[in-house]
Amino acid sequence: MNPDLRFRSLAPWLKETFGQPVYRVALDAGSTCPNRDGTRGFGGCTYCDVEGSGTGALRTGKAVAEQLEAGLKRIARRGRGDQEVGAIAYLQSYSNTYGDSARLKELLGAVEPYLGDAVRCVSVATRPDCLQDEALRLLEHLSHRVPVWLELGLESANDEVLLNINRLHTLAEFDDAVQRAHQAGLSTVSHAILGLPGDGRQGARDTARAIARAGCAGVKVHHLMVLKKTQMAHDWHAGRLEVLDLETYLDWAADFIERLHPDQVVHRVTGEAPQEKLIAPQFGLHKTAIRVRLTEVLCNRGTRQGSAHIGEGGVSLPPQSASPLDIAPASDQQR
Repeated sequence: MNPDLRFRSLAPWLKETFGQPVYRVALDAGSTCPNRDGTRGFGGCTYCDVEGSGTGALRTGKAVAEQLEAGLKRIARRGRGDQEVGAIAYLQSYSNTYGDSARLKELLGAVEPYLGDAVRCVSVATRPDCLQDEALRLLEHLSHRVPVWLELGLESANDEVLLNINRLHTLAEFDDAVQRAHQAGLSTVSHAILGLPGDGRQGARDTARAIARAGCAGVKVHHLMVLKKTQMAHDWHAGRLEVLDLETYLDWAADFIERLHPDQVVHRVTGEAPQEKLIAPQFGLHKTAIRVRLTEVLCNRGTRQGSAHIGEGGVSLPPQSASPLDIAPASDQQR
């Protein structure tokens, strides 16, 4: 853990694990969700826009292979001198294990030519209730070549909150999906949103504890953002919805960080949205500045990641996803 940050951040862990800087390449596979197509419900999560928290790149006519190729060229420019950089092929938008497994196999096939070379890891975002056995088998097979992360949107550990925001899955389904993924040798990355309606500060604490108990290797947390073209946008304009101001979010995020397992890798501590889409809140700070401010809160408290986890029984985290292929024996956005 970086002692200056007071939480275990992603970038140093990636460099230590892979022996080089590694960056995500977000891919839009045109997936959907069971609470949009009527399998579980309609309309999607109340905070989710029409692009499913993704890039919307597929609507531009670019297939996944083209998106990946363009992304690899983009991140290659981040290398310094003769230092090469690696990529995480990130199937981001919507729920990518939902539906026909043949489609997932096709998507993974588009990434396959780059595995172990430019692409050092594959990350697949999905919902906890969309992890079919065949999809899990495909990801398990892929994990023999490169590390595979399964990104699971929990958002809140409170089932009533999840129902009210139309997520329509439960904490129990999240726990089950994490357990099955670990049994298949995959790493899991959980998503949490602080400030959801009805969740409150205690909800932030409870969600962190649930993620720690589940033993997810990674964690993404951010504040609730109200975006255009969402159901929450109507509530915001009608005065029925409140969002966290920056100081409140930093306090709640510190509570959250304190209750994580010390070994969990914190992939992000804030969310970002294009300014043309974002309604509220308007923090006016870059993500780096928010990370610094969060560290200051933890320093002022005299705490760090895991401080409030001690004595709660603890969990035994599964190994961070490591691949037998080309892994250096090194030391360290809503679903």
